[in-house]
Amino acid sequence: MSKLISLRGFRMEQLDWKSSSSLAKSLGTIVSIAGAFIATLYKGAAILKGPSPANLSQQPLFSQDFNWIIGGLFLAADCVVAAAFLIVQASILKKYPAGLIVVFFYCFFVAILSGLTCLAVERDISAWSLEPKLRLLSVLYSGIFGSAVQVGVTTWCLHQTGPVFVSMFKPIGIVISVVIGVVFLGDAFYLGSLIGATVIVIGFYSVLWGKSKDIEARSLQSSGNQTPLLKENIIEDI
Repeated sequence: MSKLISLRGFRMEQLDWKSSSSLAKSLGTIVSIAGAFIATLYKGAAILKGPSPANLSQQPLFSQDFNWIIGGLFLAADCVVAAAFLIVQASILKKYPAGLIVVFFYCFFVAILSGLTCLAVERDISAWSLEPKLRLLSVLYSGIFGSAVQVGVTTWCLHQTGPVFVSMFKPIGIVISVVIGVVFLGDAFYLGSLIGATVIVIGFYSVLWGKSKDIEARSLQSSGNQTPLLKENIIEDI
């Protein structure tokens, strides 16, 4: 919801409470956020049980309240910064539509900042070793798919559809992680995950429906503005 309001402030998104498309996008965003909370905070009964490790910690879930508070604050800050980054990136692409150059500079400066941070935090030189080969593969995978490909696809989607469509994939990522965890890692599948995933998908498609209505309205408006010019040209030719 805050993303839609902020996008309206930057004139990237139309927010009209009398329009069905705006209502669909706003309500869809709220529903998706609610689904993300359900999938994260509510567990419920186990639908598919995964293997139970023998060394499972019996420590109570809320024994470290301070860490939960700090983690929640960091997650909230991440959401705000990510939303601001999408808006800034969309503004840059609108004035300078060169996606590959934007992706290059993003990865370049991220590599520099990450290197400086690692040098300041980790002073042990042996920690920088790429042995065994699994470390090297992890670094390559993170650099290629976790940074370059991800930012490239995000930049292309921002240029084609705008920030709202891209930001809606954040809650969808929870659904994807649950599915991958169940299929490949043998995690248990709980009722809360099923309910949360269903609510997220409903909100996601509501936003997509609102965006499609906006695109249809813009195309009709642009075609309506071009029709008189076509008629004038035909009259002049006659």
